[in-house]
Amino acid sequence: MLPFTRINRNIRSLKRYRQVLGILIQYGFGHIVEQLNIDYYLELGKRIVSLGTASRDLERLSQAQRMRLVLEELGPTFIKLGQLLSTRPDIVPADYLEELKKLQDRVPTVDTEKILAQVHLELGRPVEELFSHFETTPLATASIAQVHRGTLKSGEQVVFKIRRPKIEDVIETDIDILMGLAYLMDKHIPGGDMYDPIGLVKEFRRSITRELDFSREGRTIDRFSINFADDDTVRIPKVYWEFSGRTVLTLEYLSGIKISQTEALQQAGYNLKKIARTGATVFLKQVFEHGFFHADPHPGNLYILPNNVICIFDFGMVGRLDEDLKLQLTELLLSILRRDVDHIISQLLYSGELVDESNLKSLKRDLSEFIDDYYDILLQDLKVGKLLIDFIEILTEYRIKFPSNMLLLSRALIAMEGIGRQLDPEFNMVEHLQPFTEQIVRKRYSPASLSKELTRTVQAYQSLSKSLPKDIKEFINRVNRNKFKIDLEHRGLERLITDLDKSSNRISFSLVIAALIIGSSLIMQTDKGPILFGFPILGLFGYTVAGILGFGLAIAILRSGRM
Repeated sequence: MLPFTRINRNIRSLKRYRQVLGILIQYGFGHIVEQLNIDYYLELGKRIVSLGTASRDLERLSQAQRMRLVLEELGPTFIKLGQLLSTRPDIVPADYLEELKKLQDRVPTVDTEKILAQVHLELGRPVEELFSHFETTPLATASIAQVHRGTLKSGEQVVFKIRRPKIEDVIETDIDILMGLAYLMDKHIPGGDMYDPIGLVKEFRRSITRELDFSREGRTIDRFSINFADDDTVRIPKVYWEFSGRTVLTLEYLSGIKISQTEALQQAGYNLKKIARTGATVFLKQVFEHGFFHADPHPGNLYILPNNVICIFDFGMVGRLDEDLKLQLTELLLSILRRDVDHIISQLLYSGELVDESNLKSLKRDLSEFIDDYYDILLQDLKVGKLLIDFIEILTEYRIKFPSNMLLLSRALIAMEGIGRQLDPEFNMVEHLQPFTEQIVRKRYSPASLSKELTRTVQAYQSLSKSLPKDIKEFINRVNRNKFKIDLEHRGLERLITDLDKSSNRISFSLVIAALIIGSSLIMQTDKGPILFGFPILGLFGYTVAGILGFGLAIAILRSGRM
């Protein structure tokens, strides 16, 4: 990403900047806009928007509620950003997390002709030639896509997920704006670097770019289908690749009952306790066996088919856990359940997440209190997802970074536990976790695993022994040739430099004004040149210019709030 001052400044981008900043101010976040010095960086001769306050109705809402409304009003990109932030309890306060989970798409239905044109453009032929039926009324409308039902020529019932036309251009512009704002946050807002806003926007850009390519989601669905090919308790929709591409995804239509509709499930004769157990097992298999899990298992994405079969939809958000992360998760969970604080800290040290600045004594005290709080809770009442979230909040206080996939997992665990308890009040996730964690530990300390790790360690030391003499020789040569350099990075000085630059500009401006006043006063004493009302015109002109410049300088100082 280029620095903020190099961002494409076409008319569309500038209009969008004005809209974004205007909505922020409308909802009472003008102080943030002021801190960002946005008008200075856009190099405009006036402020983009006039700073004001939120209306009285909005003032009654909390900041978290107003931020949710801001994201909803700004549209698809910002809604998706809010949904991503709702998975980050390490950087987002609890009240904001609850509000961000309520984010809803407020988008109108796309005109039918445009949808049909999008399908034609992607698949190369008109809809009427490809399918025997295409339902023009959408089943669902979201920020990125619309879903329609249809029938193939072969008679198979399908659903079409079709990307909204031109949504890619909108998202590209918005991500440029977000990157620019992240750059300014990192530079001007105190403590902004702690949250790594630039890294967060880069992560978001990667996530939403992948989501825009429906062929990626299709391959993800195929991977889940392979993982559960031998499991009769799960059903994954089939992808019709001959009718799919980057902007269109055609899937098998499966009719069932939403997993949250417990009364309908009971009336249909389904076994709710069995469904709860099956759902937990299916999810934990994804995590501990496949290392590839559905990261958004809310009730709208889970349906029940005959014989208590669980059908999973919408694979736009998935998480991944490699062997090291699976082992780290297992060790942390077991350590918490065993009240072993020392082992938790040793795991953090081993993983490299615990930095030197962390206060180990205070961290150990807080972890001990955290474990004591959960110790008196009955096992059947223990919520694993909530436990992980609280654990992450403690680590956040000590600026210990947690892998993003672990955060996705925590959110998904909370959703699955909630669904399980809704189906069966006696549902206990810990009971389902234990067999998987025990299996991971057994596998970790099996002869085959230990042998593999020993081989990997030997290979690493072998590579090090080969490169070390060369590196030492290169280091000594650089020192001998006086070419050894150490790069130092000054952090936190950018704002000071900017403020000094502004101050020196104001002083220079004041000197110019003073010179104009003194020069005009001298001219007034000469009585030479053109005369107006008995005074030299050149002197009057000098006074006028000095007055205008002085008035402008005074307004700028007052609006900055720094007298």
